[in-house]
Amino acid sequence: MILDEYLKAREIQAAEYNANYLGISNLLLMESAGGAVADAVAAKVKPGARVFVACGLGGNGGDGFVTARHLADRGYKVKAILAGNRNSIRSEETRHNFEVAELMQGSLELEVVEDSTQVTSIEADAIVDALIGYTYRGGLSPVTKAIINAINASSAYTVSIDTPTGLVVDTGEAPEECVEADVTVTFHKPKTGFRGKPNQLGKLIVAKLGLPAEAETFTGPGDVLLVHSRRDPEGHKGMFGRLLVVGGSETYHGAPALTTMGAQATGVDLVYTAVPESAAEGVAAISPSMIVVKLKGERLTLNNLTQLKPFLDKVDAVALGPGLGLEEETKKAALQLIKEAEARKLPLVVDADALKAFGEVRRKLIVPAVFTPHSREFEVLTGRKAEGEWKEKGAIVEAEAKRLGSMILLKGSVDVVSDGSHTRYNWTGNPGMTVGGTGDVLTGITAGYISQGVEPFNAACAGAFINGAAGDAVQVEKGNHILPEDMIQFIPYIVEEAAAGKMKLV
Repeated sequence: MILDEYLKAREIQAAEYNANYLGISNLLLMESAGGAVADAVAAKVKPGARVFVACGLGGNGGDGFVTARHLADRGYKVKAILAGNRNSIRSEETRHNFEVAELMQGSLELEVVEDSTQVTSIEADAIVDALIGYTYRGGLSPVTKAIINAINASSAYTVSIDTPTGLVVDTGEAPEECVEADVTVTFHKPKTGFRGKPNQLGKLIVAKLGLPAEAETFTGPGDVLLVHSRRDPEGHKGMFGRLLVVGGSETYHGAPALTTMGAQATGVDLVYTAVPESAAEGVAAISPSMIVVKLKGERLTLNNLTQLKPFLDKVDAVALGPGLGLEEETKKAALQLIKEAEARKLPLVVDADALKAFGEVRRKLIVPAVFTPHSREFEVLTGRKAEGEWKEKGAIVEAEAKRLGSMILLKGSVDVVSDGSHTRYNWTGNPGMTVGGTGDVLTGITAGYISQGVEPFNAACAGAFINGAAGDAVQVEKGNHILPEDMIQFIPYIVEEAAAGKMKLV
């Protein structure tokens, strides 16, 4: 998760997405990065020295062109190269800074190197390695390999931007050629693969870029990126999760159906919706994609567990509670079902009436679980009121999540998500979402991602953001006349837009 001391590549990208969402552009981050690297060069070599800056086609290369501009402005003799075809530049910000460098004909020497035969020995006092950053997973181009070898053959002081090119930041391994840096200037936080201090790193400097703390404490599109998975072309049914939804009663059949549809909107492969006979027909009529498990009777009882056990044996997660009702026999059945899930090590999302039933026992679960209360349900669950401003509520939720040993997603004008150690806040959503059913959709989104193998805390953070953003999208079209069915229609579009880094708040 992006709150850890060391970051994985995907977590770095998630933090950047959230910063972008808050109005901190990649261009601004790139400017800060280039200035920090220029400072590292200037700490070793004086103005007038020769500096060679090797830039790749991605964001790391953009950092390099900014560095080159800063150094030229400080009086260094700078030569920058682009490793590859200019038409293949992958980043809009990198293209912008490359084009700026092209205009600096009086203070900067610029060359495009498209073939390894163009690579010669490097004559410089300092080298800046800006070829490939945290996105590297293997597969260096011939021209990049040639430049790496030329860098390593030089005696010049070498500064790598973010990570030495050729080092995989998640593992610290270098499967191919790798720049041997004297200094690595990494940004925001060190990377996971740096824990073992690979020899190629040299001295590690962690530079701050002005990334707001809110990019980590507030949910955003980056949280969606963390839970979003790409489909395997060779995939088959069931590879992307199986979920069991248990809910409904003679009075309520819409709630479990909305939970199911919320989960389906995340891309989960199979959702089994287990409801009493009294609700089964109503659920089945909602959509032909519903797989309805018809439980005998008007409401969930202990007698239904025999029917449910075969499904518990083949799913990846359970969502329990929407529309169950609070009859004593139903509460007993819900608590026993939780025990059955624990016996199978199945993660749980516990909502609504099941959450109220659990509030009567308040014990620690032995499997990952997300409770999704609103303020009144939180009091039933924990015996405490979540009062005060959002930070004060956060402290209360964190304390209770720690006591329960589970995750709590407190729904409200600002949603609070805590696992007892980390606490996040979600600001999406609007007053029109007080209508019944929006929380059932949230339960489905969260459970849908958990069933696909996502860590429950990450699923809850992303679920809160997506659910609120869907409500906001409906509000734009319909004002506060929001129906949960309308929200479900927007979920896939919000997920794709967020995971592509296209969502902006300001």
